[in-house]
Amino acid sequence: MFPNLYKEIEGGDIKVPIGAVRTDPQASEKTMQDKLRSFVPTVSDFIRRCETKEQAEEIVAFLEKQCEISKEYATKLRNQLKRKGLRSFGPKKEENYYFKKGGIS
Repeated sequence: MFPNLYKEIEGGDIKVPIGAVRTDPQASEKTMQDKLRSFVPTVSDFIRRCETKEQAEEIVAFLEKQCEISKEYATKLRNQLKRKGLRSFGPKKEENYYFKKGGIS
């Protein structure tokens, strides 16, 4: 089905170096939790929780009104929403997204 991919894998032409290996799974989990502890969501993070374009437009309007984002940036976000759609900001973040990423749930 993918002859070139098969050739690359079997031929060994492409190598990806691995610079580090974690032997302690708890250390890996702690790193993710530390990242989330200082996490500050962006406009895109809020938009990615929306179900509809209308919800996303409300988010943009609210953040613009609160002076969290500039008028220019709000316009840019609205244009992207109109031209490319809601999922152009990334896949939907489901309920408990951050708990799952942080290994809490």
